[in-house]
Amino acid sequence: MAVSTNDLRNGMTLDLAEGLFSIVEFQHVKPGKGGAFVRTKLKNVRSGAVIERTFRADEKLEQAIIDKREMQFLYRDGADYVFMDTQSYEQLTVPVGSLGDAASYLKEGDDAIVQFFGTEIVGIDLPAAVELTVTDTEPGIQGDRVSGARKPATLETGLVVQVPLFVNPGEKIKVDTRSGEYLTRA
Repeated sequence: MAVSTNDLRNGMTLDLAEGLFSIVEFQHVKPGKGGAFVRTKLKNVRSGAVIERTFRADEKLEQAIIDKREMQFLYRDGADYVFMDTQSYEQLTVPVGSLGDAASYLKEGDDAIVQFFGTEIVGIDLPAAVELTVTDTEPGIQGDRVSGARKPATLETGLVVQVPLFVNPGEKIKVDTRSGEYLTRA
């Protein structure tokens, strides 16, 4: 579907010759001399690379239609992840490369919104924060009361985050999925 550069919005996905790009930022510029143009910051949906690109005003671009489906993560099958569509109960095997960083936050039974471009998975939307169990961390030492001190903790998905000294193995913590940082105990 062709869309004019005058109709661009943040979050819109474009199918360009270089690949699939999501608009992070755009700005319409009308210089005193010459024609108007649109300056954009685009993020590659597959690789995550960010590029800046300038288009002429009223230039036609191909908009990519992204289908979002709610799916439940069932289990890991070797290096692949198996999801189930919550509407049709159809199972789908997804290579870990298609999930990107989201694989570090998924545990069995979690719901996620999977983004499809045709039949290809191009991304996954997670909630802002997830609850994960700490599987391994050093115990807090009596008398170690430095304000703001942190220690590494390994979570049930294999993700390593910095947590306060009072967090112990077996505790559930909330982790921000956007930054990968510890938020609070659950």
